[in-house]
Amino acid sequence: MPDRDAEFMRQALDLAARGQGHVEPNPMVGALLVKDGQIVGQGWHRTFGGPHAEVEAFRDADAAARDATLYVTLEPCCHHGKTPPCTEAILAAGVRRVVVALEDPFAQVAGRGIEQLRQQGVDVAVGCLRDEAESLCTPYLKLRRTGRPWVIAKWAMSLDGKIATHTGESQWISNEASRAIVHQIRGRMDAILVGRGTVEADDPLLTARPPGARIATRIVLDSQATLSPVSRLVKSAGDAPVLVAVGPNADPQRCQSLINAGCEVLACPGATPAERLDFLLADLGRREMTNLLVEGGAALLGSFFDGQHVDELHVFIAPKILGGRAAAGPVGGEGVAQMAESLRLENPSVRVIDGDTYIAARCRRNT
Repeated sequence: MPDRDAEFMRQALDLAARGQGHVEPNPMVGALLVKDGQIVGQGWHRTFGGPHAEVEAFRDADAAARDATLYVTLEPCCHHGKTPPCTEAILAAGVRRVVVALEDPFAQVAGRGIEQLRQQGVDVAVGCLRDEAESLCTPYLKLRRTGRPWVIAKWAMSLDGKIATHTGESQWISNEASRAIVHQIRGRMDAILVGRGTVEADDPLLTARPPGARIATRIVLDSQATLSPVSRLVKSAGDAPVLVAVGPNADPQRCQSLINAGCEVLACPGATPAERLDFLLADLGRREMTNLLVEGGAALLGSFFDGQHVDELHVFIAPKILGGRAAAGPVGGEGVAQMAESLRLENPSVRVIDGDTYIAARCRRNT
């Protein structure tokens, strides 16, 4: 059986991925029960607050779970949360061996689930396809380890690197198929963030169309609380949450006007925009927001890149030339001084979407 551990764990990882967008702030987890080389049960964590992957697999296998091997992509929980401990369910099912891909850094687990099983005589192997499991769970792991959400930057640009014409027109650079992918991404986000300038220029709704698994909180960075009360964001605050992040000098009357319109106003302390952004990200982490999509303009994206906050990016390059010295590029800010300091991408995927080039990748930090 150990020779086939990777094969079965890979299937468990495929199951886990089905929970994307449905389970956050919990991790995506998949479980597979194997007996005499045959799969007798499978499950995945389907929705936040619902049964965990192990319990789903036991329900699927029923009595066949006894003496089986359980493959699970993340360490089984050992505490009472929204559901009972999975370690208890494993012991009750009579599983003889458990193969775990990755330890859970959650403070109430953190190795205790594995230790509890071993103390009860269960053979536990840890680390099968660890890298793949960590890659799948990276947003969850970042939230648990740093208290900050996973930050995804997105933009569309022309072939000559412009996100708008020199007059500020940007709709539409990318094609309809590319925009459909953006809506799919939005549909699994906890929050979508833009600057006030983007709201003024485009008056976006920032919703997923058609709706996805989650309804994202729409966040606007607006230091002076000057967001227009007739913007589509404010007018739709009753349909999807709107959070306006203001600075310490924002006018109280304007803030109250936004609150009266149904928005939440978050006062971010700090003498500089970088300090206020840092506070905002920490606050989103305290709210257990796992995935944040940044769709702002060059200044906002530049501040995120300067602060080394971006973890993943999705870029759509249209086969168009806009030109113009005054036309904005996608990333402003201070940038780097030396080529060696440039942000590199890990294993970028490149696809052609009805003529647009779509690049998706995670960011590799210079260490």
